[in-house]
Amino acid sequence: MRRRLRLTLAVLVLPLAGLAGWVGISSVQTEQEIAGHAETVRRIAAEHPSIAVDPVAMEALPAPVQRYFVFALPNAKFQYRMVTLSQEGDFRRPMKEDFAPTTASQTIAVGTPAMMFAATTPIVPGLWARAYDFFAEGRMEMRAKIASTLTVVDESATEALNRTSLRRWLLESPLYPVALLPGGPVRWEAMDDSHARAIVSGFGLEASLIATFRSDGSLESFHSEEDGDLTTPYHGSGEHALRSDYRLVSGMMIPHAFEISRAAGGKLYPFWKGRITTIAYE
Repeated sequence: MRRRLRLTLAVLVLPLAGLAGWVGISSVQTEQEIAGHAETVRRIAAEHPSIAVDPVAMEALPAPVQRYFVFALPNAKFQYRMVTLSQEGDFRRPMKEDFAPTTASQTIAVGTPAMMFAATTPIVPGLWARAYDFFAEGRMEMRAKIASTLTVVDESATEALNRTSLRRWLLESPLYPVALLPGGPVRWEAMDDSHARAIVSGFGLEASLIATFRSDGSLESFHSEEDGDLTTPYHGSGEHALRSDYRLVSGMMIPHAFEISRAAGGKLYPFWKGRITTIAYE
């Protein structure tokens, strides 16, 4: 009887132990991938000089963009090459309706478009999804893994996805406003007193977004002029980003609340909303 019980326990426990070992090893490998990509962004950031304020070029900017820099960069001498940050909030997976609590981190180069975004989202109790988007030197890589192990999204560089990642860097730029200064990767086109078009160029690619500015000079949102494809297994950059709760950080006004959405047919479909919990500049 005891022997039969031991055999039954062995049959049950050994596969579970093997599964736990597989998940453990895979999780370590996934975190090594993420850390390696973040280190690549750090290296790229170190190779590109900080963007300095050019008073003459500033005077040629569209009026709402000039007001934005007065608001966002009260300390015009502050320079940096990289930003690291952590976020928490609620995330909706592609083609789903429910949101789940999510934590994320980003490592971003400022002088040239390069970034690493990694997030963890629970699926059911005891099971999670680990996902990351990596963009450097004009090429993107996107992975999502159940329990950091089973790959469910695996996208590599194409021209369309590379452009989407370039736009993603621009979409996040209110978190590192010196990247929007003239002389960097972004140029501005005038529209009206509360809107301007931002165009980021690099690696033979271009992407643009329309900025909407509040009366106090803050950048309220970025939005794409093109509808998104809501059928993809990934959200990509999203087509609309709302920013609020600006706070003074390292001499800059930085938004700490966000809502990122897909957009199509004149409607917004939020998928990532939350707050910045830590942010640091190097």
